[in-house]
Amino acid sequence: MTSTTAANSLDPFLHLTREHWESLATSTPLPLSPEEVTSLSSLGDPIDLAEVDAVYRPLSALIQLHVASALRRHIRTTEFLKTSEAHTPFVIAIAGSVAVGKSSVARLLQRLLQRWSSTPRVELVTTDGFLFPNEVLEKEGIMHRKGFPESYDRRSFMGFMRAVKAGHLPIDVPNYDHVTYDIVPGHTQRVEDCDILIVEGLNVLQPPKLGSSGQLTAVSDYFDLSIYVDADVKAIEDWYIKRFIKLQQTAFANPKSYFTRYADLSEDQARGIAGGIWRSVNAPNLIDNIEPTKSRATVILRKGADHRMESVYLRKS
Repeated sequence: MTSTTAANSLDPFLHLTREHWESLATSTPLPLSPEEVTSLSSLGDPIDLAEVDAVYRPLSALIQLHVASALRRHIRTTEFLKTSEAHTPFVIAIAGSVAVGKSSVARLLQRLLQRWSSTPRVELVTTDGFLFPNEVLEKEGIMHRKGFPESYDRRSFMGFMRAVKAGHLPIDVPNYDHVTYDIVPGHTQRVEDCDILIVEGLNVLQPPKLGSSGQLTAVSDYFDLSIYVDADVKAIEDWYIKRFIKLQQTAFANPKSYFTRYADLSEDQARGIAGGIWRSVNAPNLIDNIEPTKSRATVILRKGADHRMESVYLRKS
């Protein structure tokens, strides 16, 4: 049931078909109800209990194997070194394009992993909180590149990840409001001490950059496992436009919404605006910055046009 997409013996990924992956689910508990799955799904990402059962149940079990292995290694290392350092959180990164469904994946995994007795404390942070405020983006002339690597406060994000891996929790991180499309001044999210930290964002798998200290650093240096949610660019574009239209008919009607100017557009007009935003902002970011990082992931989840997971790629170990 295992297949490969290329005859390249140097391919570092093991390709598992959906049929093979789904067959692994029977040995893993599924502690979620249909109502919980619905509440965790993102707008436009129709994940149901059957999909969770087939895809995310075995994924949560695979993660538990990695977590247990890391804990065993920590115990043996501290015994060898004769130290008493506490074990720091196991960090999982979830990357992928706008509208690909990575937020749903993050929330589902958080809930599933919380139900395992060995990892009841699972925190979730999105990198939106590390975007520069709109005022800064506008001053720098890069508001139109929001979501691109340069629109994030990389220094603050790196500082947060260093604190996590140094065991300095709890810690407060900036809070982002999707209604106002901006950082909320004076509001933070408290990240408590935890067993697992999930970090979800567009560009979390970016390669190392030369820091102010003259050393190459990457946020991914602090990840224990990373997941890339993948799909054809055309499918993601279609999902983005459909999501934009749904938001235009709902959230954009809020007077506080940054996008309230689109609330009264006809569906055809909204579709045209969404397509323009996709072509000028989201597609270039995906093609130039996000998609090239997927080869750095531990796991690649490949979706079809119907949002169902078609196959899974696992980095060989």
